[in-house]
Amino acid sequence: MEITQTISEATQEIFSSMVMLDTVAGNPFERQGEPLHDGISATIALEGEPSGLLALHMSTQVAIEITNYFLDIHLNEMDGDVHDSIGEITNMLAGSIKSALDPSGSNIQLSIPTCTYGDEYTIDVLPNTKNVTIPFYLDCGDFLVELQLSC
Repeated sequence: MEITQTISEATQEIFSSMVMLDTVAGNPFERQGEPLHDGISATIALEGEPSGLLALHMSTQVAIEITNYFLDIHLNEMDGDVHDSIGEITNMLAGSIKSALDPSGSNIQLSIPTCTYGDEYTIDVLPNTKNVTIPFYLDCGDFLVELQLSC
């Protein structure tokens, strides 16, 4: 299965079954490492063969809305619940991608999710990796799923 299809299907499944939101995938592209603005990114490192990075990027407002649906609460601002929710969604997505890349489950290890957020920040593109980023669209906004894998 092509990795873009794996990312699209896994993201749509996680969002429909766990977050209770339907997503529509856009056209994949290669992110260049440009700064991200007013948002949050959750990242998980993939160690092994292949190695790389999975990232979920979204605006602060979209992250709050996703958290509200995911936890069935009503938040108005960024807090620890938002970080935990976006990290957990990224963790579920990383598990699905790991299963597709490493069916035996023994060649890739996943790190714990890390969240970076702020008015302007960067998530670097790792050297010697192939990068695919897929936009996803929700009624409340959009987000990006990025996968960088060693060549």
